[in-house]
Amino acid sequence: MPAYVIVQVEVTDWEKFQDYLKESPGVIAAHGGRYRARGGETVVLEGEDQGKRIVLIEFPSLRKAQDWYNSPEYREVKKLRTGAATGLLIAVEGC
Repeated sequence: MPAYVIVQVEVTDWEKFQDYLKESPGVIAAHGGRYRARGGETVVLEGEDQGKRIVLIEFPSLRKAQDWYNSPEYREVKKLRTGAATGLLIAVEGC
């Protein structure tokens, strides 16, 4: 069953964040992940806009999503995000 990682991120340093944007796709793909949405235009249909960048990544399973997030490779890439962005990452099983 597929799983999705939903990311809401507030970028505070776009110049520094560019390094993260360059490195993260390869690590995600190596763990079977595929971007489904990556910072595109958003429209609030209900509730209050949080003004954060939204990213949606599909993985083959919840376990694969967890393996990606906890992998040594991603731990290194995450360091590039430190001081450049803060956010929320949630993994959810699909249907």
